[in-house]
Amino acid sequence: MTRLVGFKHEDAGAPPSYSEGYQSTRLRAPSKPLIRTPTTLTEVTGPTDGWEGLMGGAMADLTTQHAGMPQGQRIIVSGRVLDEDGRPAPNTVMEIWQANAAGRYIHIDDSWDAPHDPNFTGAGRVITDAQGRYRYVTIRPGCYPWGNHYNAWRPGHIHLSLMGPSFASRLVTQMYFPDDPLIEIDPIANAVPMPYRQRMVSRFDIETTEPNYGLGYLFDVVLRGREATPFEDDHDKDHH
Repeated sequence: MTRLVGFKHEDAGAPPSYSEGYQSTRLRAPSKPLIRTPTTLTEVTGPTDGWEGLMGGAMADLTTQHAGMPQGQRIIVSGRVLDEDGRPAPNTVMEIWQANAAGRYIHIDDSWDAPHDPNFTGAGRVITDAQGRYRYVTIRPGCYPWGNHYNAWRPGHIHLSLMGPSFASRLVTQMYFPDDPLIEIDPIANAVPMPYRQRMVSRFDIETTEPNYGLGYLFDVVLRGREATPFEDDHDKDHH
């Protein structure tokens, strides 16, 4: 069994529960002080042989899950998952979900008139190796309107959910792209102050780029500490 390491309060860049420009946080933000509850053994332990045996093989290529190739720019995303001391976090599950190249999700509540892509589901999964490294292949997601304010558009992004030794250790973040002008005016991205916001932006990498195949992007995830990647609901992850 593996013990879940507790949250460190010096973790930097966590977005607040309430952000003035992000309208839905007005309804979701807690109105009373949070109550800390003790965790149980089930919550802080996990499978001794890692996630692979429990979850099956990783779905590391989102472009080969259907009969044909999806529309859009194929990209290769790779990086490492690290702790606050720069040590690798092996056997970490990274779940991936995203919109297609037209900016549409396969979801009942996504009803704007961008087309669905029959060859793209937008969901995948990888597991880090002994050095904390991961790699997956997908298409670059499109931007989409989201109704937060007049003419509001979300920058292209990929949702990443990371799970360590237990389900209770789940952390969620978003990865953005370095050349997207919508980041600067997006209330969700701007809920994270600078310079921490920049930790959610990937970096184009010509060495990761494969000739005649796909563009490469690097994105390291630091789980906690002063160099931590900003995670959603970071203030609440020790509370239930």
